[in-house]
Amino acid sequence: MRSYVEESQLFGKEDPEELAVRYGTPLYVYNEEIIRRHMKAVAGVITKYPYRANYSMKANSNLSILKMAREEGLNADAMSVGEIMLLLKAGFSSDRIFFVPNNVSEEELQFAIGHGIMTSLDSLDQLDLFGSINPGGKCSVRINPGIGAGHHEKVVTAGRKTKFGIEEHDIDAAFDIAKKYGLHITEINQHVGSQYLDPQPFLDAAENFLRIAEKFNELEYIDFGGGYGIPYHKLEDEAQFDMEDFSKRFTEVLDSYAEKHPNDLPLFKSEPGRYCVAEGGVILGRVHAVKQNYGIRYAGTDIGMNVLARPTLYDSWHDLEILRDGKAVTDGERENVYVTGNICESGDLLCKDRNLPVIHRGDLICVLDAGAYGFSMSSSYNSRPRAAEVLITKEGTAKLIRRRETYEAMFADLVDD
Repeated sequence: MRSYVEESQLFGKEDPEELAVRYGTPLYVYNEEIIRRHMKAVAGVITKYPYRANYSMKANSNLSILKMAREEGLNADAMSVGEIMLLLKAGFSSDRIFFVPNNVSEEELQFAIGHGIMTSLDSLDQLDLFGSINPGGKCSVRINPGIGAGHHEKVVTAGRKTKFGIEEHDIDAAFDIAKKYGLHITEINQHVGSQYLDPQPFLDAAENFLRIAEKFNELEYIDFGGGYGIPYHKLEDEAQFDMEDFSKRFTEVLDSYAEKHPNDLPLFKSEPGRYCVAEGGVILGRVHAVKQNYGIRYAGTDIGMNVLARPTLYDSWHDLEILRDGKAVTDGERENVYVTGNICESGDLLCKDRNLPVIHRGDLICVLDAGAYGFSMSSSYNSRPRAAEVLITKEGTAKLIRRRETYEAMFADLVDD
């Protein structure tokens, strides 16, 4: 059995056991070199035409990672006022932030308007609200093209059964609202889904989106969304997303549109999130109990669904490595085991019936590909403090980039009368 963490040198010069002792578990560990390499790849997807990649920061909003995205030339997508504030704190200028909210209040829209941030409107109602508070302004509308893609129905963000966007049938109504308030729709955006390794659904949606774009006459930007996948089954040699081939095929899709608009090409955009950070992050957790229960073998860890929600929420697969004395266990006896967390829920499982090296109390479990939608979706459920985050720098040494949540911080907002 191979070891990704050793092949990729994810821990750099550090010993994972020493990291676990120094910072405690559960612990998020990120590798700067891997993350920057992925960010560079998405930044250069299109070179033939004006292009910019927006990092979708909901994947991982740690301030250090946001600064990396800015340094690698990425713009950023924000989904809330809090995310806008973090991006501003990370040094992003307003013109490098795209606000892509869903069903937000007048106050949130006013915040973005007040900071000069381009805003996407997700419905006719939101477009009308935006126009009423910002007449004559510029905006974007999110189009639901009727095509969706993704590994789970909960990550498909377009099509006939999702809450997102304005369907093509309602574009004329959007024009009527824009005219009512003197709005200028200078951008359109879409997002068809997430975690696809075959780019064809994205390319089909992009080609269709360019057809829809012909209905608009003031476009400065066309945003195709993101969703590029990563191989979550990497220990079984699942293939990487072929970025070079994708770049070639994506460029060919843009060629026909460029031929029609040689003198007024908009800026083409995409919204990668997961691809930038997922493979550059892992979770280290400690095994605290191993038991047999009615014929099923369980390994109980401190990586609960509060630490990593994806397996419970999406039935997501994450490869697991067993670390002992700082080294990956790659040979020897194996067993089928359920790896669980410490949360009082039956669904608190990292995996079911997984064939792994025999696990002992005291071992470390290393959850791979946890850099995206890991900490950002974590919680203090069961009143357990959120994990610390550590960055393995380009020099190969560990740097704390988020302290472990304290009980005092967790309880600070409670009002005791």
